[in-house]
Amino acid sequence: MALSEPLFKRVAVIGLGLIGGSLASAIRRNGLASTVVGVDQRAEELQLGKVLGIVDETAFTVAEAVQGADLVVLAVPVRATRAVLEEVRTVLEPGAVLTDVGSTKSSFVADVEAVFGCLSPLVIPGHPIAGSEKSGIHAADPELFAHHKVILTPPDNVSEPHLARLKALWEGCGATVLTMSVAYHDEVLAATSHLPHLIAFSLVDTLAGEDENMDIFRYAAGGFRDFTRIAASDPVMWHDIFLSNREAVLRVIDHFTHDLEQLRTAIANQDSATLLRVFSRAKAAREHFSKMLSGQAYVTKNSEKQVTFRLQPGGAISGDIRVPGDKSMSHRSIMLGALADGVTEVKGFLEGEDSLATLQAFRDMGVTIEGPEDGFVRIHGVGMHGLQAPRGPLYLGNSGTAMRLFAGLLAAQPFDSELTGDASLSGRPMGRVADPLRAMGAVIDTAEGGRPPLRIRGGQKLSGIHYEMPVASAQVKSCLLLAGLYAEGSTSVTEPAPTRDHTERMLAGFGYHVHRDGATASVSGGDKLTATNIDVPADISSSAFFLVAASIAPGSDLILRHVGMNPTRVGVINILRQMGANIEVLDEREIGGEPVADLRVRSAELRGIDIPEDQVPLAIDEFPVLFIAATCANGRTVLRGAEELRVKESDRIQVMADGLAAVGVETTVTPGGIIIDGGQTIGGGTVNSHGDHRIAMSFAVASLRSRGEIMVTDCANVATSFPGFVELARGTGINISAEGAE
Repeated sequence: MALSEPLFKRVAVIGLGLIGGSLASAIRRNGLASTVVGVDQRAEELQLGKVLGIVDETAFTVAEAVQGADLVVLAVPVRATRAVLEEVRTVLEPGAVLTDVGSTKSSFVADVEAVFGCLSPLVIPGHPIAGSEKSGIHAADPELFAHHKVILTPPDNVSEPHLARLKALWEGCGATVLTMSVAYHDEVLAATSHLPHLIAFSLVDTLAGEDENMDIFRYAAGGFRDFTRIAASDPVMWHDIFLSNREAVLRVIDHFTHDLEQLRTAIANQDSATLLRVFSRAKAAREHFSKMLSGQAYVTKNSEKQVTFRLQPGGAISGDIRVPGDKSMSHRSIMLGALADGVTEVKGFLEGEDSLATLQAFRDMGVTIEGPEDGFVRIHGVGMHGLQAPRGPLYLGNSGTAMRLFAGLLAAQPFDSELTGDASLSGRPMGRVADPLRAMGAVIDTAEGGRPPLRIRGGQKLSGIHYEMPVASAQVKSCLLLAGLYAEGSTSVTEPAPTRDHTERMLAGFGYHVHRDGATASVSGGDKLTATNIDVPADISSSAFFLVAASIAPGSDLILRHVGMNPTRVGVINILRQMGANIEVLDEREIGGEPVADLRVRSAELRGIDIPEDQVPLAIDEFPVLFIAATCANGRTVLRGAEELRVKESDRIQVMADGLAAVGVETTVTPGGIIIDGGQTIGGGTVNSHGDHRIAMSFAVASLRSRGEIMVTDCANVATSFPGFVELARGTGINISAEGAE
C-alpha cells in the first residue's frame, strides 16, 4: 500500500542482483521513494531492470546514481564493497543515509572507516535475512522480504530520525526489523547461516569425489536433498562471505569440529549415553526452535503475542475434569531428577512454558531428558556434581520459581552461570534469594534493584547458615535448602508462617534427609540423591479457578480429579469452606509422598469473612480468584498480611483492584491486603491483566456472574501455568474465546 508521502526522495541501489533488485522493486511497488535509481556493472542487467520496471532510472556510474540521493544502498559482493565506497565517497550528499545488504557487518564497517575515516551517524549497516538459490535481476521479487527479518546494526551515535526512516522503509517492504550490535550479528550469522552453508558445500564436495557418487546421489533421501539444497548457492558470494567474516566463522567451525569429534569418539567407544544425550538434546532444541519460529515457545517474548479473552456473561459449571499437573512439583521433579543418581520417571508433568523452561535449562547443562510426551518425562540423572557449564545464559521465561530455585542450585557449581527471563520476570526482585546466598559464600551479581539477570560465579565454597525468613516464601526456603545440599555443615531455614513443602517432601522421596522441627527445616551438605518415580498430582492452584467458578455459578456441579492436597497448599479450600462453599473431598490417598484426592464442588451462597492470617501463605497464589469469590459473597471480606502478593508477576492486589473497578466493583486497597464488600454487581468492561496469567483467568471466572461482556487483555502468559485453559473452561461452561492465540 503506497504511502501518501514517500520516506525518501531518491534511493540509489548499487548492484541489481537478487537482493538489490528485489529491494528496488519493493520500494517502487510500495511508494517508499519518489525515485529509485539503479546501477550495475552488467549493462544487460541494468537495461533489464528498467524494462521490467524494477527501477525508475538507470545510471552508468556509481557517481551518477548517488548524486542527489538521500538513501544509498550497497548491494554488491562484500569483497567489492571498499572499491564501491571509494566511488561513493566523493559524491555522497551530506544528509544521505548509507546502508548495505551484506551478510557480514564487521567487514562493511571496516571498509567504511577505511574509506571515510570514521563511522558517521548516518551509516547504518543492514542485512535482510532473505534470499534464494537463484540470482540476478531475473530473480528479483518485490515480496522477497515479506514476513522475513531484516537486521540493522546502527552505531552507538546513530541519528535516531534517520534510523527510524530506514526501519520504516524495510517495514514498508513487509519485513520485521531487528537491531543488534555488529559483533553479535556476525557471531549469530556465522552459527546459523554461514556454518550450515559451509557444511553443505563440504558434504556435497566430499560425496561427489566418492567412486560410487552416482549411486549416492541417485538413492539420496529427501533429508539429504533438503540439507544440501543450500550448496547450490552462489559460490562467489559465499567465498566472499567466509573470507569477510573470517574470525567469527573460524570460532564456530572450531566449536562444531570439537563437538563432532566427541560424537566420533562416542561411536567408536560405543558410548550410548553420550549419543543419547546429544541426540535427545538436539531433538528437543529443534522442536523448541520450531515452536519459537511459529511464535509458540517460551522464549518468545510474550509481550509480542497479543492475546485477548472475550467473555460472555452467565453460565453454569459442570463436568468431570483433571487440570494440568502441579507446576511447583513439575519444576522440582526435573531439578532433583537431574541431580540424582539413576533414571527418574515422571508422570503428570505440566507441559507449560515455565516447566519447559526448567527442562530446557537442564538439557543445556548436559542432562539427557526424554519427553515430555503426554506428561511423561524420563530424566537420566548426572549426580550432584555432574552438571556441565551451559554455553550461554539460561533463559527461564516467566518463571520466578525456576529462577529462585536455580540460584540456589547453581551457587556452588564449578562453572559460571547467568539466569535471564522475559520482561515480566526481569522486573521482579531477586535480592531476597541473592542476599542469603551471599551470606553462605555465593558470589551473585544482579541488575539494578536486585533484579535479573543473575550472574553467578562458579567455584565458590558455601557454608551452611541459619536463616530467619522475614516474609514467608516457599521459593526462598527452597532456594536455600537446595544450596544447602552443596554447603559445608547444616543449612536451616525458619519461616514465619507455613509455606508449601514440596521441596522437603521431594528431597525425602529422593533419599535425602530433611530435618524438620516446627517451623524450621534443615539439611546437611554432602549427601546424594537417588532416582525415583514421581506422579505429579493436578495443580491445586489451577483447580482453584474451577472451585470458585462452580461455587459462584448457580446450578453448578463439578468433579476435579487427582488434585494435590498438600497441607501447605489447601488454604484456598479452607478459605472457601469458611465462606460457605460446598466442597466435598473424595477418595483421599497418598502418591509418592504427596496427598491426593478428588473434589466435588457445587454452587453455594458464599459469605464474606475475615481471612485468617495463618491461611494466607497457604493460598498465596489463589487470592486473585478468591477476590472474585469475595465479590460474589454476601457481606465484607477482609484480607491482611498478604504483602507477598505485591511482588508476584504483577502487584496482584492493585491489579485485581483496578480490574474489579473496570467492571464496576469498588474495593479498598490496604498496604498488605484488600477489603471487598460482596454483593456488588459485576458489569461488563475491559480489564488489563498486565501479563499476569492468574489475573486473566480470575476474570474469566468473574464472567459467570457478570451482567455484560468482559474483555481481558494481555493474556498470552496463561500458557505459562495452564496450557489448555480456554478449551477446558469452555468445556465446563464458561463462555470464553481467545483472540490472537495461536
